[in-house]
Amino acid sequence: MIRHDWEKDELLSLYKMPILELIFKSATVHRQFNNPSELQMCHLISIKTGGCSEDCKYCSQSSRYTTSVKAQPFMKIEEVIKRAESAKSKGATRVCLGSAWRQIRDSKQFDEILKIVKTIDKMGLEVCCTLGMLNEDQAKKLKDAGLYAYNHNLDTSDKYYKQIITSRSYEDRLKTLSAVREANISVCCGGIIGLGEKVEDRVRLIQTLSSFNPHPESVPINRLIPIKGTPFGEKKQVSIWDLIRTIAVAKISMPRSMIRLSAGREKMTSAEQSLCFLAGANSIFIGEKLLTAPNKNLDQDEELFKTLDLQPRRSFKVPS
Repeated sequence: MIRHDWEKDELLSLYKMPILELIFKSATVHRQFNNPSELQMCHLISIKTGGCSEDCKYCSQSSRYTTSVKAQPFMKIEEVIKRAESAKSKGATRVCLGSAWRQIRDSKQFDEILKIVKTIDKMGLEVCCTLGMLNEDQAKKLKDAGLYAYNHNLDTSDKYYKQIITSRSYEDRLKTLSAVREANISVCCGGIIGLGEKVEDRVRLIQTLSSFNPHPESVPINRLIPIKGTPFGEKKQVSIWDLIRTIAVAKISMPRSMIRLSAGREKMTSAEQSLCFLAGANSIFIGEKLLTAPNKNLDQDEELFKTLDLQPRRSFKVPS
């Protein structure tokens, strides 16, 4: 049964279950609503890198921190299309366009994004954008251009949020998600673990996401990659077991949602990734970079698919 009324204590009890029991429970739910032999491959293209005015403490693209990332101009349309075509040839069925903006502004660059969305949509790929905050009119324009999904993560719980970001509020993020839903665009919304949050914060984030009706169609679960120069550059990565527990609880509470194993996969072994898939993760990002962070190379992913006998999930597939 799909629920939207999960209590925090219920989710916390799930999170604290013996790990093998929890994986078994989430794997059972996963199989009821998804094909466990399918995995969607997505590709992320940074169309405008660095120079962001936000103060997200984990992000190398913030202009407030000194990192190895240098601001780059808006990518030419032809180059974006070329990269999308390359991603499709490598098996990706979803392309996400990311821009280091606080919010979308009605401008020549936004018009160019609309053209890019139209072109990639005609290629038979799901097009996702993550461009910061937006209003209902901008969301409608993206929808009319063929946008399939919009990513705007909540990052963490409402209670811990101000320890991560002060330049925009939790309510700002919820307003953007509301505009996306009003435009009938698929919602992609998740968070990051390893920001110094408590287990209760992870559970509270999942509770917030699972209270959405409908649930977000896509829920990225990111494992913090500490980046030198950011306030969180010296943090120790959380254990693989914390990641698996978070994925499992997200899958149990949002069984139809695509749970995306996102940032932090680069150093994971094949066995660790396999446990994530068993627990309910059914999507990965391919390509050697996730915006500015490292990722697995394609050869490693192809070998993993072969070993686990996984099949690429096709575009625009509606969950059962």
